[in-house]
Amino acid sequence: MNMPTSPMKLGTYLDQHFVCDCGREHYAALKSVRIGENALEALPDLASEMGFQSLYLICDPITYEIAGKKCETLLSNAKLKYKTVRLAHTGFDEATVGELLIEMPTDCDLAVAVGTGAINDMARFFSFKTGCPFFTVATAAPMDGFASSIAAIQVNHLKTTFEAQTPSAIIGDTEILKNAPYRMIAAGLGDLLGKFTCLCDWKLSRIINGEHYCPHIAELVESCVENVLADANKSKDRDPETLGKIMEGLVLAGVAMSLYGNSRPASGCEHHMSHYWEMLFEQAGKRPAPHGAQVGVGTVLILKLVEKLRETSVDFAAARAAAAGYDPAAWESAVCKAYGSAAEGVIALEHEAQKNEPSARLRRIDAMEKHWEEILELLAGLPSSQEIVALLRSLDSPCLPSEIGVDNALLKQTFLYCKEVRARYTILQMAWDLGLLDTLSDRVIGEL
Repeated sequence: MNMPTSPMKLGTYLDQHFVCDCGREHYAALKSVRIGENALEALPDLASEMGFQSLYLICDPITYEIAGKKCETLLSNAKLKYKTVRLAHTGFDEATVGELLIEMPTDCDLAVAVGTGAINDMARFFSFKTGCPFFTVATAAPMDGFASSIAAIQVNHLKTTFEAQTPSAIIGDTEILKNAPYRMIAAGLGDLLGKFTCLCDWKLSRIINGEHYCPHIAELVESCVENVLADANKSKDRDPETLGKIMEGLVLAGVAMSLYGNSRPASGCEHHMSHYWEMLFEQAGKRPAPHGAQVGVGTVLILKLVEKLRETSVDFAAARAAAAGYDPAAWESAVCKAYGSAAEGVIALEHEAQKNEPSARLRRIDAMEKHWEEILELLAGLPSSQEIVALLRSLDSPCLPSEIGVDNALLKQTFLYCKEVRARYTILQMAWDLGLLDTLSDRVIGEL
């Protein structure tokens, strides 16, 4: 089947192979999505229709009370076998994977992640490693990772992305979603706002690095944002139909990642900021703000940086001189200070990717100079930071770093070093390539 050349409804993309004029084939393994009032009641039928007989419910103490108990009742009434684990280790790292393996029933043929965010990532990774399919029962809609085929978990204190697998089914019961803390609802909208900057990152990398790019998947992600933001103001009233649309938009963004095979269509430098903050807060024993709320703040910061960049007359000769003067030892020393216990993994990533190496940087500077007008036109197409601030304010969602516990010292560190979280080309890497990241970030911080 040919990849649709314009965005279609979610169901069009489920469990379907597409031949695409971008030169790649796309496939999302997700088979079923149920979003709506009392959608959870479909759990036993979905499991039976797909031939599963022994379910493993994965909850934490909170999600067990929200939806785990009801899952047990529904499965009991349907006479389906199940075992429930209420995770004791919620660090969502190697120890959590170990607990899941220890508690896993020997005849388990389906895992069910009851929760959102980290529980989904843990179940996704566990499912992939054990070869056991999984379902997701959402207890809130604060992020777009529901349908993703990757998992981000803490390993050696570093938030690391691993190959994993897409759930076979996703259930979003609006009677459950509407009772989630409002900050979780707003976080889902914040995560969607991050698509503006992440898609810009992808397009920049196509121009500068020749990275592969699929316009149809990019348009699909753009449509997710447009459809949800049109009625975003109703989310404050916990309108079930609006919350269903948010959930569907987040699932569709995840499907886009699954279709492409990685997170490039829906995660960029705004997400790298969030991942960096999560790592540093967890090292300090602090609880970070919801991921989507952090992404919303990160989006504002990146847009402000872009605005400063567009006002700057770029000196490409000075950029080349900065590239030639790169000192790997000084970089490693700075990363050790910026990342603490996670530094070893970051340094290993750079040794493999070599994204900061002078010859690669000089090639990128050449490409930027050649295509600078095209790059400026792309940056001009982004929404203004004021627009996104106004929208976040209307949703009672954080829009400034200070509102999520990030002070100016940490913010400066974030601007300079969060790009090292992933070996992926972004707006921040471009500003660094040009030798402007330090001065531009100072100007942004000075205005906050």
